Amino acid sequence: MAAGLERPQVVSHAQQALNYTLFDCKWVPRSARLLCLGSAARGSGLLQLYELRGGRLALLREIEKAKPLKCGTFGATSLQQRYFATGDFGGNLNIWNLEAPEIPVYSVKGHKEIINSIDGVGGLGIGEGAPEIVTGSRDGTVKVWDPRQKDTPVANMEPVQGESKRDCWTVAFGNAYNQEERVVCAGYDNGDIKLFDLKTMSLRWETNIKNGVCSVEFDRKDVNMNKLVATSLEGKFHVFDMRTQHPTKGFASVSEKAQKSTIWQVRHLPQNRDIFMTSGGAGSLHLWKYEYPAQRSKKDSEGAEMGVAGSLSLLQNVTLSTQPISSLDWSPDKKGLCVCGAFDQTVRVLIVTKLNKV
Repeated sequence: MAAGLERPQVVSHAQQALNYTLFDCKWVPRSARLLCLGSAARGSGLLQLYELRGGRLALLREIEKAKPLKCGTFGATSLQQRYFATGDFGGNLNIWNLEAPEIPVYSVKGHKEIINSIDGVGGLGIGEGAPEIVTGSRDGTVKVWDPRQKDTPVANMEPVQGESKRDCWTVAFGNAYNQEERVVCAGYDNGDIKLFDLKTMSLRWETNIKNGVCSVEFDRKDVNMNKLVATSLEGKFHVFDMRTQHPTKGFASVSEKAQKSTIWQVRHLPQNRDIFMTSGGAGSLHLWKYEYPAQRSKKDSEGAEMGVAGSLSLLQNVTLSTQPISSLDWSPDKKGLCVCGAFDQTVRVLIVTKLNKV
């Protein structure tokens, strides 16, 4: 580690107490605004739009919906539109125009049970190909939606006959570097990680990390698959090198035990794919850097290419809350600006300094 002075610092910039359970928070692209969503005490869903004004958060509008809202993404719409897609406790996928949020611009009863996780690609100028949204649900299915197509998913990954259905906790798009290629990674409550290839409509790879998979994210959605981070219930996370897939061993990985409690989320810094933050059940954030090995692949005794995992260094950690930090989002526009939401019903805007020095 560099001299202490050069270490990034995590500075609390603004915070706001909320009167509801916060499940997700997202920056509105190209703005100083952010969205918070969750569940009100009376069982309805809340969506709040805040604007960062100096060191405080000003509430611009509050929208109440019938079902508690679990997760959201801007990823499948253009920067001009900035429509926001949400998954709720009733299994509904809705897309909202935040300027006129009374009625969704797209709505489908996507799943039989709660939508735990959502991701979007092909919008915001990120990723080639169609604008798509992926949803993962407690009903065991992972579905891909094209908002231009009504009612039916363009892909439906469900357990095969006789296979037990597992609660899908997390989904993420990747490999969307041209018009044809795209993958979805899904993590489940029993530790399964599955990589679905949307081009060939097949299961490309699967593994099990022994513990419920809370969050998965590619370091970039719009490049040839490079790295994937998966976090788990037991305080461990795994970084897979996704460049080289060995015929039997799959992808090389390195794992790290960050803490004793659950790692709820992982989010890569948009401006540097080798830096990422994990958020924990003990109310802490850990900032990590991935160091590549001298050579990323080698040949095994049979002459087949296999990946070589790199190493991880902890840049900084900070405890913000006594409750789990369940959501985290970096600003796509301002390096080091991030927002996180915790179960202490507080949303916090943070600034991480010195990120260009690491």
